[in-house]
Amino acid sequence: MFLWQGKSWFRKGLEVYFTFMIEIVYSKKRILDLYLNVAEMGDGIFGIECASQIYFHKSSKNLTRTEAAMIAACLPNPEKYKVKPMGKWVAKRFPWILNR
Repeated sequence: MFLWQGKSWFRKGLEVYFTFMIEIVYSKKRILDLYLNVAEMGDGIFGIECASQIYFHKSSKNLTRTEAAMIAACLPNPEKYKVKPMGKWVAKRFPWILNR
């Protein structure tokens, strides 16, 4: 969220610092809320509200548990794991998420 793309030990060090500071300032619920509003959930789709509108044509507050699980299943790599058309990973993963 705060740093550039890429991998380096310097960047990892900064990630540790920012993670520590964020966890001091914010509750876990607030961190999750912030993440869900900025995370990429598809090609050029950022945030749960945008993903909900594009994939299911409705507000995120009206998502069913199944629809929300489908979106969550793409989060490890939204460029690779597709919600629509549903990829194999999402099809396999979203039932597991629902059971949790």
